[in-house]
Amino acid sequence: MRPIAGFRQRRAALGAAIGGATAAAVASMASVAAVAAAAAAPFRAALAQTAPDAADLKGPLRIVVGYPPGGSSDRGARLLAEVLQQRHGLTVIVENKPGAGGRLAAQQFRQTRPNELALLVGNPAVMSVAPLVFKDVGYDVAADFVPVSYLANYDFVVAVGPTMPTRNMTELVAWFRANPTQATVGVPATGSLPHFFALMLGERAGLQAEVVGYKGSGPLLTDLVGAQIPVAIDTLDAAVQLHQGGKLRLLAVSSATRSRMAPDVPTLKESGVDLEAVGWNVLFASSKMPREIVGRLAAMIEQAMADPALRSRFDSVGMEPVSASQARTAQMLEAFRAQWEPVVRRSGYQQ
Repeated sequence: MRPIAGFRQRRAALGAAIGGATAAAVASMASVAAVAAAAAAPFRAALAQTAPDAADLKGPLRIVVGYPPGGSSDRGARLLAEVLQQRHGLTVIVENKPGAGGRLAAQQFRQTRPNELALLVGNPAVMSVAPLVFKDVGYDVAADFVPVSYLANYDFVVAVGPTMPTRNMTELVAWFRANPTQATVGVPATGSLPHFFALMLGERAGLQAEVVGYKGSGPLLTDLVGAQIPVAIDTLDAAVQLHQGGKLRLLAVSSATRSRMAPDVPTLKESGVDLEAVGWNVLFASSKMPREIVGRLAAMIEQAMADPALRSRFDSVGMEPVSASQARTAQMLEAFRAQWEPVVRRSGYQQ
């Protein structure tokens, strides 16, 4: 693992570019989610009367995750897979294909044949940020993929290892200033949304630190618990159980309000840092998949995500489940892109 080159030089420019758009981005996504929920209600009622049938789908269904087991993408995929198997008798296989911050899975997925029943779990890092910051990302989001269904929103957290003396954000800032040679922040992947969130946080909180990209949440949090790295920025769902078990401490959460999963953890705004942000997981199909199959999968997943039992399980691991139609999912993605694309471009970050 190596520090991201140019972080110290680029951090101020990135923070200035992103800062003004953060609140608008969160508000826009919240608005779209609310509209999606309202518009999807009658559609869900219709689905209850004519539940989609998976009997003649030529499975098994593969759900490809571009990260190791343990992160938000993997957790969401496995929770959904279990319900699809129980409800529809559809064999679902979750395939972890980590590498290049999730981009490797997307690059391979674009080669999926039209008759393959397969979905890719996408997130902002792969579908929104990577095409803007990598000169040759290896796929074309608009041409190669079709959004199928929303899975969940998730929050980011600032976490420290058990041997760190800091108990809040004020103490963390002081520790960074007193220990400049040890000031390192780990993120699940280079070029990921937590990476950009770390840059924003550094600007807003006055942190001087180097950012180290890992190959997923699992390896990152293992190093954090083992005191190999002092601080991490990751998703709440990936870190909350370790926090509850006393193996690490969460100092702040990125959401506008405290999470039900970690009510003892203050928001960044409560901690004196004017910053909030969210991430998302969305299922994508290959653009070569027949539209009829895409539509049936979308309906099955939307219906599954509306199930109270499944929603409760998402809540239990720190993720906010979202049930939305294929059209509303596409709207949400466009709203996110419209808010973050100019921000990332102005940052000047390139790989």
